[in-house]
Amino acid sequence: MPKVILSKISTKAPKNADKKSVVKKTAELATKIGKMSEMLWAEKKHSLLVILQGMDGSGKDGVAKSVFMACPALVIDAHAFKKPSEEEFAHDFLWRVHKNVPAKGQVKLFIRSHYEDILIQRVHQWIDDKKAASRLEAINNFEKLLVEDNETTILKFYLHLSHERQLEKLEERRIDPEKQWKFNPADFEESKLWDKYMRYYEAAINGSVIPWNIVPSDSRWYRNYIVAQKVYDTLKKLNPAFPLLLENGKNKT
Repeated sequence: MPKVILSKISTKAPKNADKKSVVKKTAELATKIGKMSEMLWAEKKHSLLVILQGMDGSGKDGVAKSVFMACPALVIDAHAFKKPSEEEFAHDFLWRVHKNVPAKGQVKLFIRSHYEDILIQRVHQWIDDKKAASRLEAINNFEKLLVEDNETTILKFYLHLSHERQLEKLEERRIDPEKQWKFNPADFEESKLWDKYMRYYEAAINGSVIPWNIVPSDSRWYRNYIVAQKVYDTLKKLNPAFPLLLENGKNKT
């Protein structure tokens, strides 16, 4: 597989993409995703883990709302990974992750994820390159365990935002009354470390066994569509179905 170089991948929607038709298609896909996720839950043969990574302002919450809005409450669950608690710091870095993975039949969203432990920690030099390499190996083995031992399909999305667009989004949080609850002055300081983040994102993406989907994210309508299409295609391949009753009253497997 060719090496991913983020600076060579566009963050913009294709020029020929029609916003109105794309938004309509995304809504249709979201409805289908909701129905298929209900089948996944009823069948309980597979689970789906969706990892959403990206810089501040890339739209992780927006993707979660738009793509999975039709999923039944029993099926869908999300976990946002923030700074580890004192208890979490006292364990290995995957301890807090493993207890949040999806059970069979469930769709689980990771808003940020275990990859934070080889991203922000490398950017701020809290771990060295040797530790980061060791952790990436552990991550690959961990994901292999989920896939092989619990029939979990893992979809990884890097929401590819331009630095210019990120600064616009952060400024929106500062001046828009409806978005000020998201504002954190520290985000502007982290934005100054953009080049370091890109370098370590590339290392994580290129070192992963399960491939990443690089999603152009300067336009949220196109970003949402790309994620929705991939999720729908994945569920379609899993081909979930509602279990049927046999004459003896037991579910058909």
